[in-house]
Amino acid sequence: MNRLIKKANVLIEALPYIRTFKGKTIVIKYGGHAMTDAPLKERFAQDVVLLKYVGLNPVIVHGGGPQIDKMLQRVGIEAKFRHGVRVTDEATMEIVDLLNRHGGLAVGLSGKDGGLMLSRPLTAKAWAASLEKDLDDGEGDEDFGLVGEVQSIDPTLVRKLQQDNYIPVIAPIGTNREGDTYNINADLVAGAMAAALGAEKLVMMTDVKGIRDAKGRHLSTVSRKDVQRMVKKGTISEGMLPKVHACLDALGGGVGKAHIIDGRIPHAILLEVFTHKGIGTEIAS
Repeated sequence: MNRLIKKANVLIEALPYIRTFKGKTIVIKYGGHAMTDAPLKERFAQDVVLLKYVGLNPVIVHGGGPQIDKMLQRVGIEAKFRHGVRVTDEATMEIVDLLNRHGGLAVGLSGKDGGLMLSRPLTAKAWAASLEKDLDDGEGDEDFGLVGEVQSIDPTLVRKLQQDNYIPVIAPIGTNREGDTYNINADLVAGAMAAALGAEKLVMMTDVKGIRDAKGRHLSTVSRKDVQRMVKKGTISEGMLPKVHACLDALGGGVGKAHIIDGRIPHAILLEVFTHKGIGTEIAS
């Protein structure tokens, strides 16, 4: 009986959050080991379906980083990163297109569909400038191959899918005005999508607990200004940079709150959204 009462208390704890977020959009960047571990994939799907059934409007942006790395190794291509952004050449781009075309992660659409996402080439100089970081010697002349950045988003298609009760699942692929295709960092797409949709929340799934301070201590809540200072000081670096950059963009675009959570934890999304304490790092404007 005590176990049943505890279960009831969990539901009661979730009630005010369900009431608050009913009808609101939550953008989830789905990535890391949650995309490769079978039980975690099942639980992620359950979480998203539950969000929909209790009245939220989840939108998924899928990453695919671990799968891409595995396939690159298989064909002898080195996965390169610069300031946490994957450097993609033409062969890598073909593999990304293959993943999307075969729908191994049930991708519903990409930024190329319905004029959803206009992109442009991403340069090392532009990326470093957006992070307010200095480039290494000689790095300013390099680019990211076929990697792009979000220029603009037309959320009409996504909103139509939401109105028809669908859960949009978006692959981070976009085109420029000339029709050239670019792979875009999924973190950045998620942040831009959240802002374009006026989302209540942006949730970034990763393989770490969240943001840590200079002493390695986990931060459960941090302000937007504090995150900006941590980036300048180098406390936040490498793979965390695109995630916090996306969060800052989303908050600047009017999103209520952004969260970075450990997707290796079963039902991580429900724990972050529907419990008092949460499990990751919440970034508030």
